[in-house]
Amino acid sequence: MATKIRLKRFGGKHDPHYRIVVADSRKQRDGRAVEELGYYCPIGDPSVLQVNAERALHWLQIGAQPTDTVRSLLVRAGVIAGAEETEAAPTAASAEEAAEAPEEAAEAGEAPEEAAATSEPAEEAAATGEAPEEAAATGEPTEEAAAAGETQ
Repeated sequence: MATKIRLKRFGGKHDPHYRIVVADSRKQRDGRAVEELGYYCPIGDPSVLQVNAERALHWLQIGAQPTDTVRSLLVRAGVIAGAEETEAAPTAASAEEAAEAPEEAAEAGEAPEEAAATSEPAEEAAATGEAPEEAAATGEPTEEAAAAGETQ
């Protein structure tokens, strides 16, 4: 059964009250729920939010997917970590990878700027089909000449 943690609406017109429930994803919004985890009343000066954190974590661990709104409510209630904490880990990993890239170029014997400069003309030549100017100036055979067995 594909379960979701979502809001079930109660209350009247212009007076919403929600229950945070675990329900089968194929059931209707206000249909039968597997379990009620708490409630949320957005109307009022401080909105009221009550969540059974133990049961919410249980359902998250066994694979229930919260909707976007419920996820933000669970973050507000302190049940799950916020987006700031989860985004910090990939950013640190990408910073380490970025730091390793110049080190790899240095190990190859080129400065990072030189590595980028030498690869750009070759890429442009491959895209346009023309021989790079550096290859002609250094006496290296062009791709067409190399295929024909000629040298400059």
